[in-house]
Amino acid sequence: MSLDETFLLMGELKLKEDVHTISSEKTGVSGLAETFLRRFKNLSFGLLLSPLVLMGCLCVGLAAAPGLFFFDYVSALTLGWTSGALLPLRYVALGCALSTGYFVYGIVLIFVVPAVNFLMPFRVKAFRGPWYSLAAVPWYVHNGLTYVVRFTFLDFITPTPLNLLFYRMMGMKIGKGVVINTTFISDPALITIEDYVTIGGSATIFAHYGQKGYLIIAPVVIGRGSNVGLKASIMGGARLGENVTVKPHTCVLPKTEVPDGETV
Repeated sequence: MSLDETFLLMGELKLKEDVHTISSEKTGVSGLAETFLRRFKNLSFGLLLSPLVLMGCLCVGLAAAPGLFFFDYVSALTLGWTSGALLPLRYVALGCALSTGYFVYGIVLIFVVPAVNFLMPFRVKAFRGPWYSLAAVPWYVHNGLTYVVRFTFLDFITPTPLNLLFYRMMGMKIGKGVVINTTFISDPALITIEDYVTIGGSATIFAHYGQKGYLIIAPVVIGRGSNVGLKASIMGGARLGENVTVKPHTCVLPKTEVPDGETV
């Protein structure tokens, strides 16, 4: 049975399910944890968000350390430049050290975040159910870590081999000859991009969507030789065949299957 058929069957079986339920079908500790998650939404969200924020701060702090060391070194080196023509030169040196430190931070960050993501005891998987579910937690954490890089540095290395390296380390399956000219990507661990695919500027790719109160996490596959145009959107569960063209500003809706050679 294909993944889409499985989701369809699950949808039929859960048609009458209350998506706002405060109980869990799970048993044991998992059931108690999920019930707590749903019954006390605000509290559980805060409890989940706090360690994620601390994790993000740890990643940023580790990545920033080499740059801060370099800035401190330049500051100490120019400490005596306090008079005459040397004073402006000191500020130039400090400014260069600060900007260099930022780029050192970014390069280190694209390795630190995937390492932390790899060390997580859980992995994001395909899922369909209420938003407040244990299965949604790995998805939430995975994207939180991805966004630390996306919103603080990733634009500076897009498109280059470095952004491809980052996405690969985050679990995205990327073939050879791929160009990704966007940072608007979520759920990289559930995205497959085959050989010689081009993703245009500001295109959006995400392997999840919300529907009728459910959170659906579903893999995205973009076939060999396909082109995704400027600001196009590829939503969760979409599967593009080989040599598909998605025109600029086009939205490929969830669970859409595009045959080889088609233009959307």
